[in-house]
Amino acid sequence: MNSNNKVYRATGGKRGKNMIKSIQGRTPWEFMTRKDVERIHETSLDILSKTGIVMPLENRRLAQLQEYGVKVDRDKNRLYFPAQVVESALKKAPTSYVLCARNPDYDLPLDGAHGYLSTDGSATQIVDLTSGAIRKSTKNDLREITRIADHLPEISFLWPSVSAQDCLPKVQPLHELEAVLANTEKHVQAMTAVEPLHARGTVDIAVLLAGGKESLKQRPIISNFQCSLSPLSYDGKALEAALIFAEAGVPVGFVTMQIGCSTAPATLAGNLALGNAEILAGITLVELCYPGTPTFYGCCATMMELKRGGVTCGGPEDLLLQSLAAQMARYYRIPASIGTFCTSSKSNDWQAGMENGFSSMVSVFSQADLMSGAGLICAAKVFSIEQMILDCATYDILWHVAKGIEVNEETLAYPVIQKVGPRNHFMTEEHTLHHLDQVWMSAMINRDSYFDWEQSGKPSPQNLARKKAREILSGPGPDPGKYADEIQKIIASYENTKE
Repeated sequence: MNSNNKVYRATGGKRGKNMIKSIQGRTPWEFMTRKDVERIHETSLDILSKTGIVMPLENRRLAQLQEYGVKVDRDKNRLYFPAQVVESALKKAPTSYVLCARNPDYDLPLDGAHGYLSTDGSATQIVDLTSGAIRKSTKNDLREITRIADHLPEISFLWPSVSAQDCLPKVQPLHELEAVLANTEKHVQAMTAVEPLHARGTVDIAVLLAGGKESLKQRPIISNFQCSLSPLSYDGKALEAALIFAEAGVPVGFVTMQIGCSTAPATLAGNLALGNAEILAGITLVELCYPGTPTFYGCCATMMELKRGGVTCGGPEDLLLQSLAAQMARYYRIPASIGTFCTSSKSNDWQAGMENGFSSMVSVFSQADLMSGAGLICAAKVFSIEQMILDCATYDILWHVAKGIEVNEETLAYPVIQKVGPRNHFMTEEHTLHHLDQVWMSAMINRDSYFDWEQSGKPSPQNLARKKAREILSGPGPDPGKYADEIQKIIASYENTKE
């Protein structure tokens, strides 16, 4: 196997047959010159220093920021970040770190050389695996999605993929975290913890599993991110949650989801400059309050769909924004988390394959460190297990392409070419047999003759993906683990708080 494209094999876990496929060996696509990048950066600094951003923080936090040179306008509820404050804070952010997993064999080094895929998150609806109908999602759906994703080597880390809408809303994110942690040993990004109560409960659960507060800081088995509210604002509770995670030593990133023509300018440069300013503000806040906090630069930017006012999710602007955001993250030497896949199609059809194929290719070859996420359809509103499996098949193709080739005496195959000569074949040669396992094959792509395909019932990729999902779910479920009761007690304690 090419050493530039590793497969991490799990050997210590109960499902040790699993692998994680990280993508490496990529020369990044760049659609901006260095001068373009610097101009985006300078414009973002001007936005933060002159226009300002709404960050409704507690008075003690505001006082702390003022000490570092941030200007606070309490009447307008705006913060103004001088350029030197932002640039100084960026230097405190680690350029590389590890997203740790409960099973160390699933650890993910964020070092600029690896790319990892996740499921997407927090859909409120799901395509029922049995009936094919769309319905509200439940905690059990999240358990099943996680079990399947845990078996897929293309999925390196997990988001809570759907909302556990059958749980008490006050502690729903804690139930979602429990459902994911109980069904995977991979790293978990607790992205639905967006309020202080959720953050504290999430940290308490992580501390329990990690073996203490200091152990969690040494090996943070979870991470988190908070989203801006474009244009130029954040929710105060989300910011406080981010600071709780930072204090606990948990990696916390900032993600923008601005919509061109709606919550961001219609031009891609303006869209990017605005979103970039929002991300820089979040990172600056965390690095001023808790210097050295592992963070990441996240972007799920899109454009407004002009006929109905929705979002495009898959158009050329989306693809460019994916790549441009990854390029900005590299400029800051901060890991990039890029929204990938997320088709606007309503089913697992040609449109879904086309949009997700382009999207994943752009993220992979723009050197995104984290790519989320597989499984969403209908412009991020609906989760499809079949689509998640098909997205992984698309990613697997790119994983093989990104490996490139090795050129050496063995791979050049000159002796066997000389032996076979003209007008012969290589099918029975030892060299061919030795390398057969390197030829890519997919269980999701049918290459039978038309007659054989017809005789076998005309199986579609969707049918094959559904069959694979059912096979995984029919196997033995995970061990609930020795901390299951303690986690439930933590959730119950937060359920009963007055906050």
